[in-house]
Parts: sequence; C-alpha cells; structure tokens
Amino acid sequence: MLRLDNVAVQRGARRVLAGVSFEIARGSLVALMGPSGSGKTTILRAVAALEPFDAGTIALEELALVGGAPPSAAAMRQLRRKVGFVFQFHCLFEHLTVHKNVWLAPVHAHGVAVPQAQQRACELLRALGVDHREQALPRELSGGEAQRVAIARALAVDPPVLLMDEPTASLDPQRRTELADLLRGLTAGGRTIVVATHDDEFARECATRILRLEDGVVA
Repeated sequence: MLRLDNVAVQRGARRVLAGVSFEIARGSLVALMGPSGSGKTTILRAVAALEPFDAGTIALEELALVGGAPPSAAAMRQLRRKVGFVFQFHCLFEHLTVHKNVWLAPVHAHGVAVPQAQQRACELLRALGVDHREQALPRELSGGEAQRVAIARALAVDPPVLLMDEPTASLDPQRRTELADLLRGLTAGGRTIVVATHDDEFARECATRILRLEDGVVA
C-alpha cells in the first residue's frame, strides 16, 4: 500500500532523514517510534506532501512522489484522496461546528455535493461516537472528542491510508484504550494506518509492526 525507497530530507546543515526505506501492507497499523528529532513526523508529512523531500521515492499504490520534484496538480489531487492526516493538536477550525469541520473539505477540495458530504459527515460522527456533539464548537470538546472529530474529518473522503501524529498525546488511559480499539476496527476494514508516537504501551497494544528510527534511518 505504501513504500518508501531511500527517502532523504535535509534541512540546512541537518540531515533529518538519511535514506529511509520500508514497505507497509494494506490493512496494517504501523507505529513509527524513536526519540524526538528522529524523523517520525517528517516521514508522515513527506508522505502527505506537506513537506518536500530531497531524494528517494514515496509510492502509494500506483502514485509515486519523487524527491526534489514538486508533485503535479494531478498527483496532488490523487494524493488528497489517498491520504488522510490527523495532526497532533487536531487543528480543527475553531469557528466552525463539528459537523461542518467534517464536511467542508469534501465539498471545497473535491467537489462533493453538499447534501452528500453532510450525510457522510453524520455517518462518520455516528460511527465514531461523537454524533451528539455535531453542533458543538471545537473549544467545547474534550480531548478525546476532538481526537475523534479529527479522525472523522480525515476519513471524510474515504482515504485508504490514515496518518496520525502523536494521537495519544492529549488522551487519558481510558480514551487511549478506546482509540486503540477504534484503530483496530479501521484496519480490520482494510484501512492502512501509520502512527508516529512516543507511547510504547499504545504501540504494543495496537500496532501490527513497529519501526524504530534513530538518526534519520530505520534502526
């Protein structure tokens, strides 16, 4: 489903990624682990084309991103349908309701009809157990509720790959267990999930594979 081949990222004098290579099968949950600065989040952001990379190749099924070359507009459209991203601090639009946070991007970025996008948003919020909060604003949510809304937003265009950056950072132990159960359910349905995390217990509980990064390479 996802393959990185010798991916390198240089930021000034610092080598962030020094030739990272791995493959991830469909329906798996892979945890990227390692100390701060080892390149975990950089990998996620490179896969989602949120940051450029200098060398190597990132392939998502038939779509290939090449280091040193910005993706074409057509490639970016494909990528946005293949990858959903859940940020560490959720990054919900504070002035919009939960419901609109979820249905906005499919309409404006992908041309989905408003009624269809709204219905999909309702279904996702219901499946994630936060449909009762659909008219709330993000500041009115708990950390666990905001996490689930962010996941619903990332899944709104039904991407086969879900990327998550430190998803347990704002969760208590009970909510962390609930998140692990939720992610296992998503992978059981064929979704591929890649998580950057410092949380050893969470990774052991739900990951099918752990990749440890040190000094910009898979150790």
